[in-house]
Amino acid sequence: MTPTDPKRAWWKESSVYQIYPASFKDSNGDGLGDIPGITSKLDYIKALGVDIVWTCPIYKSPQVDMGYDISDYRDIHAPYGTLKDVDKLIEGCHSRGMKFLMDLVVNHTSDQHKWFMEAKKGKDNPYRDFYIWKKPKINDDGSKSPPNNWGSVWGGSAWEYDEASDEYYLHIFAPEQPDLNWENPKVRDEVHDIVRFWLDKGVDGFRMDVINFISKVPGLPDAPITRPDVEFQPGDKYFACGPRLHEYLQAIGKILKEYNAFSVGEMPCVDDPKEILKAVGFGRGELNMIFHFEIVDMDIGDRGKFSPREWQMSTLKSIVNEWQTFMIDNDGWNALYLENHDQSRTVSRWGSDLPEFRVVSAKMFATFMALQSGTVFVYQGQELGMVNVPLSRDISEYRDLETLQAWDDMMKRYPDDKELHRITKQEIQKKSRDNARTPMQWSKEKYAGFSAAKPWQKENESYVDINAESQVGIHGSVFEYWASILRLRKSHKDIFIYGAFEMVDMQNDNVLAYTRTFGEEKVLVVANFRKESLTWTLPKEISLQKEKVLTSSYGGINIMDGELSLKPFEAFACFVD
Repeated sequence: MTPTDPKRAWWKESSVYQIYPASFKDSNGDGLGDIPGITSKLDYIKALGVDIVWTCPIYKSPQVDMGYDISDYRDIHAPYGTLKDVDKLIEGCHSRGMKFLMDLVVNHTSDQHKWFMEAKKGKDNPYRDFYIWKKPKINDDGSKSPPNNWGSVWGGSAWEYDEASDEYYLHIFAPEQPDLNWENPKVRDEVHDIVRFWLDKGVDGFRMDVINFISKVPGLPDAPITRPDVEFQPGDKYFACGPRLHEYLQAIGKILKEYNAFSVGEMPCVDDPKEILKAVGFGRGELNMIFHFEIVDMDIGDRGKFSPREWQMSTLKSIVNEWQTFMIDNDGWNALYLENHDQSRTVSRWGSDLPEFRVVSAKMFATFMALQSGTVFVYQGQELGMVNVPLSRDISEYRDLETLQAWDDMMKRYPDDKELHRITKQEIQKKSRDNARTPMQWSKEKYAGFSAAKPWQKENESYVDINAESQVGIHGSVFEYWASILRLRKSHKDIFIYGAFEMVDMQNDNVLAYTRTFGEEKVLVVANFRKESLTWTLPKEISLQKEKVLTSSYGGINIMDGELSLKPFEAFACFVD
């Protein structure tokens, strides 16, 4: 279906740059990134060509989960700066024609938030019902156990016992991150006030953390046994997209609409596009777009994130095809991403970070992702082709809570299984969140130019060769290629933003190709996902206009008699007849 009168919106035509504050830029020499450091690099971000700057949480927090445990929604984590620093950052973005996006984490708070500290004082406290409390199960022998069998994302039970009240509280994540009770209208009112507080300060919208977890199925029943190897089970069937989710999202959406604000929701544990369409449909008044997890989960094995699975090209093609066509055909919208603060580096995970392939691999992924239909999200360092930490890095040097708990759990359960230890270490190096959280690589100076002091997390040794100083303004660099791709989206926005999508040659196991069509114009996008040179036969109905190559990772295309000769990780976009 070729759109003739697409529903246009400023946020569809925008691209987003995501920042992990602790690791972006340290301005005061304490080894930790901060808000003034972000402000100092706004010209760099502007040069890339993005339209929106998004920071991961900068609120006051004990930092059990790197700021996703918020103790005060109206104040700033002191090592990052002050509210005045945020004002300067917002002003700096706006003066450069960019918008500013904040993270909104409202499925849970920190256990140090005043609401929870009050809630723990007793069952009659006014804040008690801000959280989800349940009496324990009494076993046949008189012992007590959690109210249901749900497992926490971080391992163990999703319930923490409070001895003073003889009740458990729910925490889908860490025990220090108690879940809010959205059934309580006072909780919803507080969240709405927080949203207005930041919008009134000039924030242009929010990325909403695990927003589909805010509605739970009443009664919180036991989850089915899907992981017989562990005691506590994934309970997402009962807390992902609960019965009142869309009611809650529409209430937030009304506020966002008043401010013409941007919204993107993180929605894990959802495999039904129709459910997501309810959240992002153009006329629904809920969210602009969501992050789904199908691509980043395609190499995760049956025993969790750090178990292996060989990803298949057929899987990737099916995922891309489904989401592209479904959203275009149903007035939804995609959020396009491959990296973020919870994912590792694309080049290392699915491409090749060998020196001879890293640059072309990074360019290929940029082409493949950014010319699809949706809003593009670039994560700090992705525009440089940053890579994962080396396999030689010891587990003791990792800082990520998820990684460390997974490793400790494995060592307790399988202390003598050396082969499992080796495989898990490889998977951690491939998928750990620490890969995205090493300091941003600004230069080849000590500590990657990130700080004058030893960083809070060890820098990736690759900074000597991969850094911004060696790429900005340098023809052929990954940075300049990314900038050119983002310019291309803007200069041909009808076709790349509002055009139809069709996958080409679904059966090919090496090449991913698709067309974008708007009116009489059609562009073919081709990406070789392999580190080998290969030949790909153009479908008979497609004829390349070789004089109209829009972008090419190698600077041109090589075709003869309908046969394309593709170099390792080659990618291009070209008009076709």
